[in-house]
Amino acid sequence: MQKDQGGGAPATPRLRHRKRSNEVPPDVGKANESHFLVDDQNKYRSMWIRAYSSVWMIGGFVFTIYMGHLYIWAMVVVIQIFMVRELFNLLRKVHEDRQLPGFRLLNWHFFFTVMLFVYGRILSQRLVNTVTLDKFLYKLVSGLIKYHMVTCYFLYIAGFMWFILTLKKKMYKYQFRQYAWTHMILIVVFTQSSFIVANIFEGIIWFLLPASLIVINDIAAYFFGFFFGRTPLIKLSPKKTWEGFIGASFTTIISAFVLANIMGRFQWLTCPRKDLSTGWLHCDPGPLFKPENFILPGWVPQWFHWREIPVLPVQWHALCLGLFASIIAPFGGFFASGFKRAFKIKDFGDSIPGHGGITDRMDCQMVMAVFAYIYHQSFIVTQSLSVEMIMDQILVNLTFEEQRALYMKLGEIIQERLFGET
Repeated sequence: MQKDQGGGAPATPRLRHRKRSNEVPPDVGKANESHFLVDDQNKYRSMWIRAYSSVWMIGGFVFTIYMGHLYIWAMVVVIQIFMVRELFNLLRKVHEDRQLPGFRLLNWHFFFTVMLFVYGRILSQRLVNTVTLDKFLYKLVSGLIKYHMVTCYFLYIAGFMWFILTLKKKMYKYQFRQYAWTHMILIVVFTQSSFIVANIFEGIIWFLLPASLIVINDIAAYFFGFFFGRTPLIKLSPKKTWEGFIGASFTTIISAFVLANIMGRFQWLTCPRKDLSTGWLHCDPGPLFKPENFILPGWVPQWFHWREIPVLPVQWHALCLGLFASIIAPFGGFFASGFKRAFKIKDFGDSIPGHGGITDRMDCQMVMAVFAYIYHQSFIVTQSLSVEMIMDQILVNLTFEEQRALYMKLGEIIQERLFGET
């Protein structure tokens, strides 16, 4: 039954305000579908802000590449920290966090534990190579590597116990949601970014070339869409157009072929880093980076007077990377767009003016890094074992007495073969 309110002032109904969304309303998207983006004067201001930020990012990126492998790895770590911070904040609720002191610190405990585990496995051998000449450091590092996995495990268990001991009544649902969200973030970020670090130490070119192709594709798609965009590409990203997608694809593939030729001529970019030093690199570039003459089709000399051109074999592999960067990698951006729509946000953060957060710039990079690593291991690395790899395993896993016994045994085997042949 309704209460009788006659004789009193009319009750004011309580309005429920919906949380504002930063998404572009569907009507606006439909209204703009038939117009060039270049006709929208408001886009010029955002374009200049975006261009200004891009110049600073590219400049810092080039400087880091010049400094070398360790600095690039440090840059990746900084990017990871920013990405994880942005993703942690997506489900953060200030009111609940105030009732759970130290809960945010627990998330970062899991983050640095996973970082120690992932990078410890990737860089352990290079760390050994760096300290081999110092007996004390060699024994210390060898011991740390030997117990690396158990150390990381107990650090994780400590975090697990910390989480259980901090469970609070009426907060269980929020805490377990945060626990699951933290683990999902760490799996996604570190599973993919670990491939980036592996690519760096295989040769900077395997990090720089894929990353550059994503940047080129993104810039080309923006400008082609800005000046020629008319046909919407996908509903998840209303600003993406078929014109931008196709124009960026051609630009990326051509750029891949040209950039591979330029990068492939510098040993600083092609040589793998076997230790954690920062000195200059010298190595045999191998057949992948040695020019071969490519005979052009018969109609080309009629127009350009070229019968053959020098081509590095790595350029043909670069075409595959360019094809993936232009057709498949953008789906990482589409995934991120759908993810942001699900959370009703425009960007993951505001770290980069005109671009959003760090995560907004890394969505396609993550997908590309995994493909570059898998492609390199599947189609470029020719052998699974080498003398250097076996020697590395001997130095890390065998004691000095075992190494001496192995040396004596190998000497006996070699002498038996020599006398057997004579």
